[in-house]
Amino acid sequence: MATLKFENIGISAMAACVPQQVERNADLGYFMSEEDIQKAINNIGIEERRIAPADVCSSDLCYQAAEQLLEDNHIDRNSIDALIFVSQTADYHQPATAPMLQHRLGLSKDTLCFDINLACSGYVYGLSTAYTYAHMPTINRVLLLVGETMSKIVSRQDKVNTPLFGDAGTATLIEKGEFGESWFNLHSDGSGAEVMMIPHGGFRQPTTLDSFAEETDDNGDIRNQLQFRMDGMAVFNFGISEEPRDVKNLIAAAGLNITDVDLLIYHQANKFMTNFFTKWLKFDKNKTPYSIQKYGNTSSASIPLTIVSELENGYPQRDKVVLSGFGAGLSWGSALINLANCKISTLTEYKG
Repeated sequence: MATLKFENIGISAMAACVPQQVERNADLGYFMSEEDIQKAINNIGIEERRIAPADVCSSDLCYQAAEQLLEDNHIDRNSIDALIFVSQTADYHQPATAPMLQHRLGLSKDTLCFDINLACSGYVYGLSTAYTYAHMPTINRVLLLVGETMSKIVSRQDKVNTPLFGDAGTATLIEKGEFGESWFNLHSDGSGAEVMMIPHGGFRQPTTLDSFAEETDDNGDIRNQLQFRMDGMAVFNFGISEEPRDVKNLIAAAGLNITDVDLLIYHQANKFMTNFFTKWLKFDKNKTPYSIQKYGNTSSASIPLTIVSELENGYPQRDKVVLSGFGAGLSWGSALINLANCKISTLTEYKG
């Protein structure tokens, strides 16, 4: 088990940005049955999602969130020592997106920049990486930008994934300070790589004309080989078997009990599933904020989006907050952090 412990490193500020366009699951009757629509709304918990315009990328949403964070908190741009961009919907295969964001934000050329390609566990992994850099004596501030435009890689004729995924960009500032202890557990299991995958478009299966051919599966979902596909039942079984146990182990490693935790913030994958986690952990369901009903599953951005959208004006007790992310890879992880002194900006819509 990869368990990391930090002292006096933490999150001082957060911001998030979502597209203006709202897509309601109740309006998907043109290709979904009423039964499937109600399942998405009632069981999974998603009523609506935000969809980015064709010319807006994850980096654009993250850029606006970062600008807001820097301006709201009067941050000297030259004080940012590192910028980490986490996404599976980067601007290009090459170059990395992080240096382009460094330039757009007007940060110093001395800023350390790189991308991380991870999905639903991406925020926890990215946060652990940011904490690791901030722990170095010569690094004081790390800007973590996490965003996804999953709507661009999901078939509009996919009854499984169309009702699930939305778009968002987030910004998190990590620095040294009086934050106490923070803990991370990180895991992976590559044997489940095919459970969530885009089969073509990389260098294992390069794009060809055949990649664009649409195929209809046994459930009537139509996709090509360049679009995201997911085995929902396999994901559910993976989540149930691994994630609540990982949260329990993390809390134990920190020498705490579940009753010591102020908030438990899940990756916003499926409310039925995460409610099961809460029940298994015997945790207070009133201390598990959700944003899934408003924004859907925004992959790696869902945890910070939930913090920004739900904690700005609620949940005042934030000293011991557990974050839980799990998804493609397979990859999963949990974090125990302190958000008591985190300044949360008001959620914004993308202005262009």
